Amino acid sequence: MLRVSEMTTQVELTPRQIVSELDKFIVGQAEAKRVVAIALRNRTRRRRLDEALQEEVMPKNIIMIGPTGVGKTEIARRLARLVRAPFVKVEATKYTEVGYVGRDVESMVRDLVETAVNMVREEQIEAARPRAEKRARERLIDLLHKGPQGGGRRRFLGGFGTRTEAQVEGGEADEEPDGEELRRNLEKLLDEGRLEDREVEFEVTARPVVDGMFGMIGVDEQMLGGLREMMEKMMPQKRKLTRMKVREARKVLFDEEVERLLDSEKIKLIALERAEQNGIIFVDEIDKIAGRHAGQGPDVSREGVQRDILPIVEGSTVNTKHGAIRTDHILFIAAGAFHATKPSDLIPELQGRFPLRVELEALQVEDLKRILVEPENSLIKQYVALLRTDGVELEFTDDAIDELARSAATINAQSENIGARRLHGILERVLEDVSYDAPDEARGRVVVDAEYVKERLSKLMENKDLSQFIL
Repeated sequence: MLRVSEMTTQVELTPRQIVSELDKFIVGQAEAKRVVAIALRNRTRRRRLDEALQEEVMPKNIIMIGPTGVGKTEIARRLARLVRAPFVKVEATKYTEVGYVGRDVESMVRDLVETAVNMVREEQIEAARPRAEKRARERLIDLLHKGPQGGGRRRFLGGFGTRTEAQVEGGEADEEPDGEELRRNLEKLLDEGRLEDREVEFEVTARPVVDGMFGMIGVDEQMLGGLREMMEKMMPQKRKLTRMKVREARKVLFDEEVERLLDSEKIKLIALERAEQNGIIFVDEIDKIAGRHAGQGPDVSREGVQRDILPIVEGSTVNTKHGAIRTDHILFIAAGAFHATKPSDLIPELQGRFPLRVELEALQVEDLKRILVEPENSLIKQYVALLRTDGVELEFTDDAIDELARSAATINAQSENIGARRLHGILERVLEDVSYDAPDEARGRVVVDAEYVKERLSKLMENKDLSQFIL
């Protein structure tokens, strides 16, 4: 049995290192980066305290305030990826007050645990990969040695193009190799990739089909998944004989061997601890549930949703299909534009649980120019790489970058300000002809300059109403 690592600590980085890593992908917003970097470093500091004091130190939850498209979600997502912490992004608007139809607020914690389980499982699969691949290879050789339908060595040898192919160069055509020699020959052929299209026959476990049994049950998806898993375990496992090519069988056999090596219960325990100690929940659109009064008619009380979220943020125990989890030390990062409301419209108890507030700045022309070229995954680099696959070498001049950023800022000012997301629509519009013709006609070098950009955006820039719908 594979021993699952019990190390659940994060990657330990200093605040400066965290900000430096975030700078590779996110332009500007220095204040927000500093705040989240300090919050993350405080987790490292807490783990170094005595156990009794650790329980007393609570995370300082954060509210990010700023318009859409300025980097709120990306900062939180990159932060979690940077330290390999379980992370989920949820929308505050999809939760409802207890007693109404909709998702209950505890589902965000169940989602976090599910993410943690998948994360730990992937790590352990990678750790087990060498042993699982070795075992799968041995089983493949056994199956090839036996031959299809258990026909024995002679039946298998007859399946090759020639006997000399089975015996590998240097063997006698009229001599049948012994078992060990044949196995060595098979290993050599398999490693050389010459048996990929051969068929093997073996038994696989057929999972019981239980989906139809829950079609009409109106329960949360997490609960439904737990019921489905329980029923699958209760129903008898069936083995069926199947035949497939070597290249397909390798994956099936690998998956079976990995399952034998992993300890599912220990993975769950590690995942629960990692979610408790390192988990990050990003609650977007928190401003949409701000306000003390419900709307007219059957609208669900926004204040009621806040009061349901409060115990989760304060610290409570939530039952999941993998076990109970405490939310005391989960870091909550809330975000919202707060155009029609303000953070003080949240109920006082919830405000107190988000002591840190940081305002993200709206993006200006210079910010948009930097976003186009500076990040490691910048949009310009993405489009250059995409079109290179069709033999087109895109080249953007400096004045083209200036014009793209200026156009995006202008349309944002004239219509709804969607921040950096505006650049996606503008670039698609500018490169539409090249993208369409690239596979068939456009080959070689294509230079995109300011005139090229103006020509393709002229109609949209002139027609403000049209630009609202297309960009």
